[in-house]
Amino acid sequence: MHAIRLHVFGPAENLTYEEVPDPVPAEGQVRIDVQAAGVHFIETTLRRGHGVGPHLPPELPVTPGAEVAGVVAAVGPGVGTEWLGRRAVAQLEGDGGYAERAVVDVGSLHPVPDHVDAETAVAMITTGATAQGVLGVARISAHDVVLVMSAAGGLGSLFVQAARQAGAVVVGVAGGPAKVERVRTLGADVAVDYRNADWPARIREALGGRGVTVVLDGVGGRRGREALELLGPGGRFLLHGWAAGEPTRITTRDLVERQLTATWAIGPNMVPSRGWRELAERSLGAAADGSLVPLITRFPLERAADAHAALEARKTEGKVVLTA
Repeated sequence: MHAIRLHVFGPAENLTYEEVPDPVPAEGQVRIDVQAAGVHFIETTLRRGHGVGPHLPPELPVTPGAEVAGVVAAVGPGVGTEWLGRRAVAQLEGDGGYAERAVVDVGSLHPVPDHVDAETAVAMITTGATAQGVLGVARISAHDVVLVMSAAGGLGSLFVQAARQAGAVVVGVAGGPAKVERVRTLGADVAVDYRNADWPARIREALGGRGVTVVLDGVGGRRGREALELLGPGGRFLLHGWAAGEPTRITTRDLVERQLTATWAIGPNMVPSRGWRELAERSLGAAADGSLVPLITRFPLERAADAHAALEARKTEGKVVLTA
């Protein structure tokens, strides 16, 4: 089979398309013939040899990738045959997703709903589940004015749709005219380009003096701080990442003087009683009934290096997916 291999940390072109032996499912595992593999921004950082929070750089050589969708083609010892031939999507315990075949623990499998393709399934198994968890923390209602940072991204595009369905006024911030237009098509009431230095003023003008009540921030840095300044008294600021390289700076004085609440919305804070599996099931269900439609940028497996480069250059929309 073919897989993407990383032998030396560094730029995207260090990802190479190679022929490797087929993986063999061990006890409690199955092998999936991969039709789609998800790509995360964090993987571009790990590829350079830099850790991100609790995520350490992998041991080399490695086949990156932690989520796959396809058809179960083989089962290991102790696994029944009921999964054989079924469409499934799963998160891997480690790496190995950027490949034509991958092994996963049978307990991590989710059946792919009818009328949901492999690319959509892999977009929703982690990114969609994370969106479900963050939205559960945000508790958005029709009374809210919601500002979504990176609104054309994998998470942001889902946040825009969900906030709109909740009846909130939705403000989407994205980089570049094409992405801003995409945010409008997702249902945002206001869409602005953060590349314009006066983007906060444009939002204030568009809202006609009405304050933002919720910010969903996965950008951080200076722009995250500018978003925080748009919150009215009593507003809620939910952080779920820092694509800018550092988290949004928030002080205790901000919280006290402006009556704000700030929450890191990723991790135990967002996980319901049944855990991550419940979030994944909700996400796949939302894709199946059409209530959430992920944006997807597709690359063939052999162009994984191009996918990484485009993601780092902010030239993609929504979830980046490799198709085998």
